[in-house]
Amino acid sequence: MIRLGVNIDHVATLRNARGESYPSPVQAAAFAELGGADNITCHLREDRRHIRDADVELLKRTIQVPLNFEIAATDEMVRIASSTKPHAVTLVPEKRQELTTEGGLDLSQSSKKLGDQIHALRDLGIVVSLFVEPDVKDMIAAKKLGAQAIEIHSGHYCRAMQDARTTAEQLALLKPLQEAARVAHDQGLQVHVGHGLNYSQAHWMQLVPHLEEANIGHAIVARAIYVGLTQAVREMKALLNDPQFRPSVGG
Repeated sequence: MIRLGVNIDHVATLRNARGESYPSPVQAAAFAELGGADNITCHLREDRRHIRDADVELLKRTIQVPLNFEIAATDEMVRIASSTKPHAVTLVPEKRQELTTEGGLDLSQSSKKLGDQIHALRDLGIVVSLFVEPDVKDMIAAKKLGAQAIEIHSGHYCRAMQDARTTAEQLALLKPLQEAARVAHDQGLQVHVGHGLNYSQAHWMQLVPHLEEANIGHAIVARAIYVGLTQAVREMKALLNDPQFRPSVGG
């Protein structure tokens, strides 16, 4: 089964847009759990544009499923993660001007400091994942740095899928994710995927070998406007796991 991590950042975005106390990302997490969310994901950005420190603390205390804490690899964020002790930390690149995370970590520029941060978090019993591009060399680099998991950036794939018109084109787009997943698995890494997945292409993730988890936020929160968050989560989880939605690629 592919676990579904529901990212509730955009619930906080809506709250903060009006400077209100609602909608609450903590309440949203509870509704996501009712829909079958396997974990809750939140990204505490350096500028606190959506999730705030208090949200992280409340989520850690109240949710009944694991917390996946997305952070930049900075001293401040690693310190907060070390204090919060979530189930998992996903280290991601971060730019102040970006609307959302634009790509994976550049592991070709990885440093001793990043490796030290990974091991410090691991020593606290936290599972450490690195957000990376679907590049084989990054799978190998992630293992050398001490990561236990990788989250493959699926954003470029998702955008290209919008223009694909044949099954052959769709399969060709999927191949880099499939190969990266195989290599990551061979390295002993958990395979996760995330970014840009929505209700028109998430079912293709059923064809990614060794995939254990998909982290999805914007599409689920957007769908929740029409059907409610609990139902939106149920629908996404079905797309990821129900054999009836598995793409048929036979000749």
